[in-house]
Amino acid sequence: MRFRTSTALVALALTTAALPAGAQQGGVTAGQEALEEIIVTGTRGTQRTLYETLSPVDVISGDTIDSTVSSELVDSLAQTIPSFNVQRLPANDGLAFVRPARLRGLSPDQTLVLVNGKRRHRSALLGSRGSQGPDLAQIPSFAIKRIEVLRDGAAAQYGSDAIAGVINIILDDQPGYRFFTQASQYYEGDGENYQFGAQGGWEIGNGGFLTATAEWSDQNATSRTRQRPDAIAFQAANPNLSVPNPVQRWGQPDLETVRLAVNGELPLGESVQAYLFGTYGEGDGWTDFNWRNPDSTSNVYKTTPIFPGWDARSLYPTGFTPRFGQEDQDYSIVGGVRGDVTDDLTWDLSGSYGRNRIDYKMRETINASLGPDSPTSFDDGSLIQEEFNLNLDFVYSLHTGLLEAPVNVAFGGERREETYKIVAGDEASWVVGPGASAGLATGSNGFPGYGDAQAGSFDQESYAGYVDVEVPVTDIWTIGLAGRYEDFSEFGSTTDGKISTRVEVLPNLALRGSASTGFRAPTPGQAYSTRTSQGLDTVTLNTFTSGRLEPSNPVAQYFGAKPLKPEESVNLSAGLAFQTDTGFSATVDVYQIKVTDRFSQSSSFTVTDTIRQQLIAQGVPGANTFTSVSFFTNDFDTRTRGIDIVGSYATDAGPGHLTLSAAYNYNKTEVTGGSLASNPTQALLFEEGLPQHNATLSADYRLGPVNLMARLRYYGEWTDSSGNATGDIFQTFGAESFVDMAVTWDITDAFSLRVGAENVFDNYPGEATYQSNRGLIYSRNAPYDTDGGQYYVRLDVRY
Repeated sequence: MRFRTSTALVALALTTAALPAGAQQGGVTAGQEALEEIIVTGTRGTQRTLYETLSPVDVISGDTIDSTVSSELVDSLAQTIPSFNVQRLPANDGLAFVRPARLRGLSPDQTLVLVNGKRRHRSALLGSRGSQGPDLAQIPSFAIKRIEVLRDGAAAQYGSDAIAGVINIILDDQPGYRFFTQASQYYEGDGENYQFGAQGGWEIGNGGFLTATAEWSDQNATSRTRQRPDAIAFQAANPNLSVPNPVQRWGQPDLETVRLAVNGELPLGESVQAYLFGTYGEGDGWTDFNWRNPDSTSNVYKTTPIFPGWDARSLYPTGFTPRFGQEDQDYSIVGGVRGDVTDDLTWDLSGSYGRNRIDYKMRETINASLGPDSPTSFDDGSLIQEEFNLNLDFVYSLHTGLLEAPVNVAFGGERREETYKIVAGDEASWVVGPGASAGLATGSNGFPGYGDAQAGSFDQESYAGYVDVEVPVTDIWTIGLAGRYEDFSEFGSTTDGKISTRVEVLPNLALRGSASTGFRAPTPGQAYSTRTSQGLDTVTLNTFTSGRLEPSNPVAQYFGAKPLKPEESVNLSAGLAFQTDTGFSATVDVYQIKVTDRFSQSSSFTVTDTIRQQLIAQGVPGANTFTSVSFFTNDFDTRTRGIDIVGSYATDAGPGHLTLSAAYNYNKTEVTGGSLASNPTQALLFEEGLPQHNATLSADYRLGPVNLMARLRYYGEWTDSSGNATGDIFQTFGAESFVDMAVTWDITDAFSLRVGAENVFDNYPGEATYQSNRGLIYSRNAPYDTDGGQYYVRLDVRY
């Protein structure tokens, strides 16, 4: 691995780490302090607390993020925000590494991600149903000061993608030094994960700062697998061979990552500041694909006169399990200047560049159509996403003389350029060899490489202007109005608006509500890329090859493909915020989100010989073995309804201090139109594929230098499918609860030691009955970790 040796030596040399003494474990600070915390997401220019916000906002502290075992930010969010779901998806191509995360059950790319208030670039991966959102795992958790999650539609304020809400990641800006080292392992004895982080912060000039963070993680694979039935039968029929047991592994991948971050600001005078921040990440990981059985994988294990005397059994006599690898590199840089024109008018000019590159690779596999000339390892090509943004923003405090407080008027413009690139892999990874005419599979088996015909660069440009106004009608009533116009080079323009209001009906009770329209623009990668993929039928245990065509492909248009257009939404929400002087606070919010023209992958269409020849003539890799094709399309409409309840309470209890936090989310999505509405089985999977009920309950007890934490995570029932090439088999999994516990000892003001476990009672969900033929025990689509209990120890220092 590229950086294993050097980073391991650094981690061993610096074996101290730091979570601040007395760190809180809950999702938000308790009681009145929580609702009085100043937030910046969802409002521009006006100093607002959580209690004063016109829309619901969650604040997750950096200490809370550091308190979870996983090195990936998405896991920390999923454990603290019930409406945020994340899946592990083992052995699922790039989704094993770039894991989808959903807010309120909507698509991963229907939540906008900001860093320090600036738009974050997307991952190059087109994931589940073609979604293309940012890869949150690329941001080092140790570099985060806090995260603000706006649970409301905000496209009129921020632009495309903000349908479900906005996640704003605020980077650390405090002086000082801190380090951590952590080791964890699952109860089963696998999945060892070693982590190390370091951060330095310095004051610069008069009010400036510079903070730099480095984070390293080395995660070993897990396996929750039993031997496949067909492998048992193959071993019995071939006692002279030694078939691996299990033949393939279902679990988390081997993965090593390095993440860096920098955040700085420098005053250029009394009224102007320059700022710069950015992140860098790289990773290297491997996972397994489905085992190829010599007795049933007929498109690989076949003798033919084209290759006299050669059979794949000579290379892989006990079958083979293709190993799929990913190397990624991700970086972003944002720079700008901001200042005051007058006491009432501020400005902010910024530019940002973000790039995500994913290199795919395969080993222990074959391009069967090349016969004995095939390599067994391949570079399958690369995906690249690049984004460049220019923003100019103003905030003006308008004194009308008629109101007790000034009207806050924010306005500005944005130019965004987005480019998607596909780089061809090794020729052997995609080429159609001479054996193809005899039915031998083409391309690197398991993940055919990107070919010359797929390679290219595709871009889109957009311009936007917005106005965002907050009017304090009286000292207890505020109205917010926002409007945004945006024009895209590929599909045209869109205009969106939002109205929100808040009324403090009692000194400690406020009512709030909002209505807005939103959109998510199709990306160049979704509009122009093609892909060849392979799967396994869990009934026949035979592999099948399918192609995803770009909507402009003549074959796709024959089956009904049309140019992509934006998804559009209408959001409604209403709620209340309550606080007392005794340490109790709560918020309750109900919402409805209607999304039309939702983006998805079409139904699969059977490939006839005529269509196959057309695709071969177009140079589509793997077309000679296609059994079906599909394409991205604006496919269906949905309505999502739900409720969020968040509460906290802090009080002295005996000789110590007790903090209680609770959060609950009910979220139900229904398909209301489009192709899914006429396909009950697929609609059921979409509507019930995630739990509708989610909750967290945590308790912290501080007694001198010792802090005790206990957390309960609850997930309601959900439904999964078998993943067959044809037919639908569904299984409903019951509700599950997991308990996490930890004790932190502040040895001194600088040193802390934490020992804990997640899923303390080693709870496992029900087994995946309809997927067991593949060798997995638990569904790979589970909305929680299915690897059982995990214990850890963390050493911290801060000075």
